[in-house]
Amino acid sequence: MKILYGIQGTGHGHISRARVVLPKLREYAEVDVLVSGYNYKMNIDGEIAYKARGLSLAYDNNGSVDMVETALNLHPVEFLRDMQALPIEDYDFVVNDFEPVTAWAANGVGIPCVAISHQASFLSEKVPRPEKKSLVAEQVMKHFAPSNAAVGSHYLQYDDFIEPPIIRRQIRNLNPVPGSHITVYLPAFDHETLCSIFNQVQKVEWHLFSPNCEEVYTKGNVKVHPVGDETFLESIESCLGIVSATGFETTSEAMFLGKKLLTIPIKNQYEQLCNAAALIELGGTVVYQIGQNFTQTLSDWIDNGQILTLPEISDEEELVQKIISAGLGRSKCIGERRGEKFETVFQ
Repeated sequence: MKILYGIQGTGHGHISRARVVLPKLREYAEVDVLVSGYNYKMNIDGEIAYKARGLSLAYDNNGSVDMVETALNLHPVEFLRDMQALPIEDYDFVVNDFEPVTAWAANGVGIPCVAISHQASFLSEKVPRPEKKSLVAEQVMKHFAPSNAAVGSHYLQYDDFIEPPIIRRQIRNLNPVPGSHITVYLPAFDHETLCSIFNQVQKVEWHLFSPNCEEVYTKGNVKVHPVGDETFLESIESCLGIVSATGFETTSEAMFLGKKLLTIPIKNQYEQLCNAAALIELGGTVVYQIGQNFTQTLSDWIDNGQILTLPEISDEEELVQKIISAGLGRSKCIGERRGEKFETVFQ
C-alpha cells in the first residue's frame, strides 16, 4: 500500500500533527510526503519527497491576515504546475492535512483523499461558530482542500467523525509545573510592538517567541526568542500561563498541560474565530483586540484566569486505523466500480 501525505506547511499545527501521525502510518504503508507553503518555519522528521508553493496566508504584523499580500502570493499557474507534476496515480490514496495541491490533484483523477485536519471538523454543523457566521469563509474551508472522507480533530467530539486533539509526544513527555513566567506565541504581531506592551505588566516575566526574531535578547521583563522546539517546550513546561493566537494546536497543548490560557484570534482568520467560540463555551479567556485596556486585562487574567482541561486526547493507533480504513474504504468503492479487488490491512 502506497500513500501520499499532503501537509500544509504554514502554521504550527499541521506539522505538529504530522510528527505524530507519520511514524505510525509508516508502520502500515509506504508513505511519501508533500509539504506546501512558502513561509513555513518548522521542520518535519524524515524525508520530504515533494515541495510545492501551495497557498499560504500572509500576516501584517498587527495581528491580522494581510488579504492583499495573501492574494498577491497566490501564483495560480505555479499551483497548477505543481498539481500536474505530481505522480498522483502511483498512490492508493491521499492523506491530507489541509494541503490543497495533493487534495486537488487527487480530486482531478478520482484518487481517494482522506482529510485529517482540524479544519475538516468544520464539515459538521455541530462544531461551534462565532455569532457572525461567514458564508464565504465556510465555503473556503470546505473547498480549499477537498476530500471524500474525513477524520477531523477538535477540543470535544462534536460529531461521530471528529477525534480528540492529537498531542505530540514532546508535549506528552513534559512534566508541567506552575512557574512565574508567561509564554507568549503571537506570530501575526511584530515582536518589538509586543515587547512594549508586555513591559507594562511587571508582575511576571514574559517569554515571547517570534518567527521573525533571529536571536535571543531581553528587553526589561520580556525575553524574546526565535521559534524553536526545545526552548519553547522548556518555557511552556514551567510557565504560569500561555498567551497565544487561537490556533488549534497551541491552545490544545495549553489545555493538555493544565496552563492558564488567554487567546487573541488572528483577524480575518475565520478558523480562529470558530476556535474562539468553542473556547468561550468551555470557559476560556478570549481577547479580540489589543486596545488601551489590554494590559489591565492581562493583569486580571494572571490573577484570576481559568485553567481549561481536555477531557480526552487522540490515541495514535486508533487514529491511524481510522485513517487507513477510510482511505481503503474509498479505494474499495472506486475499485469495485472498476472491477478491482481490495483487502483491508485490519482483521
